[in-house]
Amino acid sequence: MVTGWHRPTWIEIDRFAIRENIKNEQKKLPKNVAVWAVVKANAYGHGIIEVAKTAKEAGAKGFCVAILDEALALREAGFQDDFILVLGATRKEDANLAAHNNISLTIFREDWLDGVHLETPLKVHLKIDSGMGRLGIRSAEEAEQIEAKIVQTDMFFLEGAYTHFATADQLETSYFEQQLAKFDAILKGLKSRPRFVHAANSAAALLQSQIGFDAVRFGISMYGLTPSSEIKSNLPFKLKPALALYTEMVHVKELVPGDSVSYGATYTATEREWIATLPIGYADGLIRHYSGFQVLVDGKKAPIIGRVCMDQTIIKLPYEFQTGTKVTIIGTDHGNSVTADDAAKYLDTINYEVTCLLTERIPRKYIN
Repeated sequence: MVTGWHRPTWIEIDRFAIRENIKNEQKKLPKNVAVWAVVKANAYGHGIIEVAKTAKEAGAKGFCVAILDEALALREAGFQDDFILVLGATRKEDANLAAHNNISLTIFREDWLDGVHLETPLKVHLKIDSGMGRLGIRSAEEAEQIEAKIVQTDMFFLEGAYTHFATADQLETSYFEQQLAKFDAILKGLKSRPRFVHAANSAAALLQSQIGFDAVRFGISMYGLTPSSEIKSNLPFKLKPALALYTEMVHVKELVPGDSVSYGATYTATEREWIATLPIGYADGLIRHYSGFQVLVDGKKAPIIGRVCMDQTIIKLPYEFQTGTKVTIIGTDHGNSVTADDAAKYLDTINYEVTCLLTERIPRKYIN
């Protein structure tokens, strides 16, 4: 995708915030437990390469991604010796590519091992479905069978075993505890404990003990966002949001009663009012459901009016502003803030989706 460097719309990523979130998590972990930075989906919209550099500087010992291409992008960017684990499904025919690049893959069924012809050893992590219902084996017998097949060849190395929690971001922990118990029971099907046993996502890393584990997969909270509003008051430290989204007014005009704006003429002025056109739209991730959402102009709230267009959005101003005035869509302005959580609540979704939706057409600028 083409990045819009010549358009006054941009994202600022605060490296300091990312470093602080990682360091604060490290302080609460046992000394032997590593932080793996989850940088899938373009680092949740924050920019995979620059975030990976920042995370490594802060002490992250490895990276987790969703697809092999993300792992290869890290290798190509210079992360040659770093641990990288692909959490999602990888095709058998790409196993050699992963092995040649020292990328660890997830296996989640026995038959994936059949018919894979490797030229160099491949590190794998066994995914255990303890209750998420996505990828993973579901019994100690399956674990034993996969381990037995792996030890028959010197081309596979069982480097790790892991699971993923479905409800770690909830205060009620009974299902979490069931998953933990099932994970432990299935692990006992292995004759040898892998080098890495890991289970914690951000929520579990923040709220649960990591004694007995080797790493946490630190995702949403590395970016300063709470895994869920339900657990916000229970967090062990204050998270620092890293992402801010800004644009500038490219046109300012006055409407008179009866004037309408945008597709469908869904908004019609009932009095004289000032509006501004912003060079950002749903092609950038500011989806049409943002209509009615309040952004900040000079610290004051300004609602999005009419339908969000592919490349442009219109806001109602409290009074006349000059073309070129900065508009804060996510971030802080004159002591007032609009957060990804605010956007998520308005859109009836989660903060993960708010930042992941921001496309690469918006340039990322890294500060601190």
